Amino acid sequence: MTSQSNLVLIAKLQDMIHDCLKDYVSKDEPVAILDFPDIRNCGDSAIWLGEMAYLKDRYGKRPAYVSRVDDFSPDDLERVMPTGPIFIHGGGNFGDIWPAHQDFRERVLERFPNRQVIQFPQSIHYKSQARLDESARIIGRHKNFVLLVRDEESKEFAEKHFDCVVRLCPDMAFSIGALPPAASEFPVLGMLRTDLEKAGDADLSAFSDIPIEDWTTESAKRVRLSKALGAAGALLALKPAETRLRKLDAAAHNRFQRGIRQISRGRAIVTDRLHVHICSLLLGRPHAVLDNSYGKIRRFMAAFSGGTDLSYKAESLADGIAWARQQASRGGAQ
Repeated sequence: MTSQSNLVLIAKLQDMIHDCLKDYVSKDEPVAILDFPDIRNCGDSAIWLGEMAYLKDRYGKRPAYVSRVDDFSPDDLERVMPTGPIFIHGGGNFGDIWPAHQDFRERVLERFPNRQVIQFPQSIHYKSQARLDESARIIGRHKNFVLLVRDEESKEFAEKHFDCVVRLCPDMAFSIGALPPAASEFPVLGMLRTDLEKAGDADLSAFSDIPIEDWTTESAKRVRLSKALGAAGALLALKPAETRLRKLDAAAHNRFQRGIRQISRGRAIVTDRLHVHICSLLLGRPHAVLDNSYGKIRRFMAAFSGGTDLSYKAESLADGIAWARQQASRGGAQ
């Protein structure tokens, strides 16, 4: 594959996103986005902000209704927007690793059998055949579900098991666009998963000179404050839906900026998180990539983001750190 700059790659993927979504969004019809990621993972906030940026940049609009899993009201959605497509937040939770999100997704399909429901780009992974069969039954009954997926393997899997429209689409975080460069603090930063998707327990003892972190630690107080300030900006509008949207949007911005500040500290990065890879591309940071527990990062790179010299597919943690040290010594970030 011919190498390309991160700016060229970002622009290309943004156009691919629009090619996938333009059939489901219009300037005149309202949209809803469900399953706001009110969690510490900065990557999910990056996806959310990309979804919001896409609607704003391409259509000059904001969603008419948004919700988290735990405060979703079907009645409120129907009252606010009796017609229009229902989008579900993208990510890597389609399947049974994170069952609360799959349960919610399927409840939405059952509650709105006559509305078009579009799943923003997801990676798919099931461990249980019974859970897969149940998902297939619910999707098959809906008849107007559009499933966007982030890699060829997920597309092949979905086409085999689900009776719905399936389309290959890049991750929505690319709709954020390129980010301004930031000054680094040290040569190499390790950003490694500590959750259910980590590939294994790597021996870190040989790399004591390198900060090894994850980006799921946050100040709950700062997030609460950002939500309060965001909601305050909508009080004069006297619209509950707008108040909620600004509140959640502010939390997403808070988390995303925290993540960008964190990874910017490394001149070069080693990671097994998909959105550290994506955000490193948005920043123009060189980074070595390991995979998560079921291969979603390599699958995504094969489909969309592997065509740049900024990212290196490491064979091991030691290999990735050696490559990152070399990049850092050359001057690191572009």
